[in-house]
Amino acid sequence: MATIPIVVKHQGTKYDIEVDPESTGEVFKFQLFSLTGVEPERQKILVKGGQVKDDTPMSKFEFKPGQAIMMLGTPSQEVLARPKEPIKFVEDMTEAEAAQQEGATPAGLTNLGNTCYLNSTLQTLRAIPELQNALAKYEPQSASTAGLLPPLDLTKQLRELYKYMSETQEAYVPHAFLTALRTAFPQFAERSRTGHGFAQQDAEEAWSQIVTQLRQKLRVKDAPDTPETSFIDKYMQGEFTSQLECDEPAAKEGGELPVTSKETFLKLNCHIDANTNHLRDGIANGLSEKLEKRSEALGRDAVYTKTSKISRLPKYLTVHFVRFFWKRETQKKAKIMRKVTFPLELDLVEFCDDKLKGMLVPVRDKVREVRKDEEDIERARKRRKRNATGEDEADIPGGKGAKKEDKKDEKKPSTSADGDVEMGETYKTDAEIDAERDAALLAAKKELNALIDPSLAKDDGANQSGLYELRGVVTHQGASADSGHYTAYVKKTAPVDAKTGKRKEEDGKWWWFNDDKVSEVTADKIEALAGGGESHSALILLYRAIPLPSAEGTTE
Repeated sequence: MATIPIVVKHQGTKYDIEVDPESTGEVFKFQLFSLTGVEPERQKILVKGGQVKDDTPMSKFEFKPGQAIMMLGTPSQEVLARPKEPIKFVEDMTEAEAAQQEGATPAGLTNLGNTCYLNSTLQTLRAIPELQNALAKYEPQSASTAGLLPPLDLTKQLRELYKYMSETQEAYVPHAFLTALRTAFPQFAERSRTGHGFAQQDAEEAWSQIVTQLRQKLRVKDAPDTPETSFIDKYMQGEFTSQLECDEPAAKEGGELPVTSKETFLKLNCHIDANTNHLRDGIANGLSEKLEKRSEALGRDAVYTKTSKISRLPKYLTVHFVRFFWKRETQKKAKIMRKVTFPLELDLVEFCDDKLKGMLVPVRDKVREVRKDEEDIERARKRRKRNATGEDEADIPGGKGAKKEDKKDEKKPSTSADGDVEMGETYKTDAEIDAERDAALLAAKKELNALIDPSLAKDDGANQSGLYELRGVVTHQGASADSGHYTAYVKKTAPVDAKTGKRKEEDGKWWWFNDDKVSEVTADKIEALAGGGESHSALILLYRAIPLPSAEGTTE
């Protein structure tokens, strides 16, 4: 069948084009793409008898020679460019280059004899990118001033360990770090009482000792002209405002006033009792405690209640499930098996004091509003994409049964006698609708940025919304701290887009580090770590403050 010459109008320009009646709308759209630069998925072609879709036979429209039709749409801003660097194939990469590629499996750690407690701790701490950056800049003191030989500097050995792990996908043997740990803390060199080799240790104790060493040695500067501060104090230390008050009314009547104090913390404890079902219950238990001390008003010892509220939330929050206790009968640390669930996203605003709560609540609420807007926009774009392929037409903007608000102020076009389209009102293209929604979203993000209290905005090592996302979990399997097995789960970090420089969306999957074995698992595996038996249960949780969108619309 012969082609038919028609005219396509687009943004004031007319294009002569030959239409093959035996072809499809997809072919026609690519013809227009070559002329206008508007990608096929961004084109809206208005023809008497309906829109041109990819699978529409062009014979359906019965074009007449010289007939004019209209196309709406604008090209995207993406520009194809030649790669700045030549493409390098995996087979030609070094081991270090291959280890740093997108999707590369991270290195595991070899078990050197009951060292799973250490391997799981190291893998979870490695999930803090700021820690790795600070370690890369760390320079140990000389042996004469530090009192230690350089190989025994725990912070230096951690720097070297993470450096080597970043350059391989094979299991790494942490001999040097283990030697430094046992030198600094001889408890980890304890020999097994039941056989040869070293004894199993508590991962929480290893975590605490490593963090304590880093707190003393690893320091960072916000700017060249600012003083140094401890990395741990900046990123992992919180603060309590506590009130101590006697339980007996007679003390108050005798003039004894509650005592208010401030103290720092490096982890929140989740205390587990018969009523603890969720992480929130355990944290609440840990913020209220009873103690006995002398009351001057009563002239004797009395019971006091210490109630704590959080007055600073760190960017990285450690939560410890207090599952182990000393059992006199067996002279061992026994394990509390109770199931305690925990969220992938944690809201700690309710545990903050009134001053901090007043700063966090407006930001937290705006974050949730912005998230909903982002989800709505993404959902609308996906519906339009399905519409372009003819799927789910009743549930897409502009399709049958679509809501009027999907496209505002639109009217059906009329057709002149010569078949040309006469527009009563200008249609909004998908690109224009996207631009309007993106502008509204950017305005909301700027409003969110303005809500951040200036004192919090200056503290980039603090949480500015009260919301956290789970990034790592240390687990324990077994009934005793002196036995069993530790592993770690770390959430996969999305790679950076080479074109935009922005981080891509995460896929929600996790790495499971079981000593030298590393495998990818889905989020439902994390939800199964609530405990309830001798299977793997969470012992340490590492949360990170959720990233906030900046005033420029990017994520900080």
